[in-house]
Amino acid sequence: MIILVAEKKLRKCLKGLVILPEKINVGVLFGGRSGEHEVSLISAAAVMEAMDPEKYNIIPIGITKEGRWLAGGDPLKSLKEKLIPGDCSYATIITDPSSPGLLLLDRREQGFGNGFLALDLVFPALHGPLGEDGTVQGLLELAGIPYVGAGVLASATGMDKEFMKILFRHRGLHVGDFLAFHTWRWEKEQDLIISEIEDQLGYPCFIKPANMGSSVGISKCSNREMLIQGVQEAFYFDLKVIVEANISGREIECSVLGDERPIASVPGEIVPCNDFYDYRAKYLDNRSRLLIPAPLEKEITELIQAYAIEAFLAVECSGLGRVDFFYLPDEKKIIANEINTMPGFTSISMYPKLWEFSGLPYSDLIDKLITIALNRFRRKKNLLISPEN
Repeated sequence: MIILVAEKKLRKCLKGLVILPEKINVGVLFGGRSGEHEVSLISAAAVMEAMDPEKYNIIPIGITKEGRWLAGGDPLKSLKEKLIPGDCSYATIITDPSSPGLLLLDRREQGFGNGFLALDLVFPALHGPLGEDGTVQGLLELAGIPYVGAGVLASATGMDKEFMKILFRHRGLHVGDFLAFHTWRWEKEQDLIISEIEDQLGYPCFIKPANMGSSVGISKCSNREMLIQGVQEAFYFDLKVIVEANISGREIECSVLGDERPIASVPGEIVPCNDFYDYRAKYLDNRSRLLIPAPLEKEITELIQAYAIEAFLAVECSGLGRVDFFYLPDEKKIIANEINTMPGFTSISMYPKLWEFSGLPYSDLIDKLITIALNRFRRKKNLLISPEN
């Protein structure tokens, strides 16, 4: 019954969207200067494999850990094998909306132009800072290139766990207790911050870089010594840390798709193989269980779907988002934990799996995301730049 409802809503949501051109140039962007570089490579490989070559000219674009862009060959292979630039050329995006695309550079340090790749759209399969946080989205806005996923504002607030939770609360969603602080305050007021954490949150608690994903840099701390060590570990990845109270609940995730009228998939449940769903549990051990659909009462399922859409709208997201919740069965309480504005697209990722179970296969999901991005771009393009226009 849930699947049929999801399919019906999906057809209604997507009715009237523009028809894709006969074939478009899609740049798939991956790698990047973040702790999620390797995860991005896996996501991009899956995305490119699923894209229909009859519809798209796929243009792989890699970003090294040092921030250099690669195109014109096999950037995915170059980054995986750490052969830079390999058979690729260095490249730079042109911030000229009249000529959207990449300028290929020769391999000399001077970087003289050596070719051009036109882009009709970019699929940024980037996770974490300098990719999922609004920076690349802002660059693509300047370049006048449509792109899949959230815009600048949603990407930035969706990346920053403190401001994300503030917006969730403003929207009326239940959020767990938390504290956030910058490195400069930790250096000057460590004892005071520790006291605040112990008084307001207690142990165990979770320490996280405020701007990071894929569970990178996260620690579960049961005492003061572990807390100090966890904070120091988190500061390796960000200048701001967030400390969250421990919530003993079921981990439920829900995928959202759309723009002005988003829809939600069936929820799924994660049963971690480790103490919590950390980086190893997600990508290395491959022993965590994903239950799709989550075994929930119909009323709770529908509430989670509604709350997922509210979280999506709270940060003004677009295209795609995966919202993570804690469900406390005894209290029948649903707590919004976070939204991922560019969730993983690996073969084991929850976002596409949830849509596949809801009646939308992987390749069709990519088609919908591209169509949504093109529609959003066309709407924005019709806006006036100045009163004289």
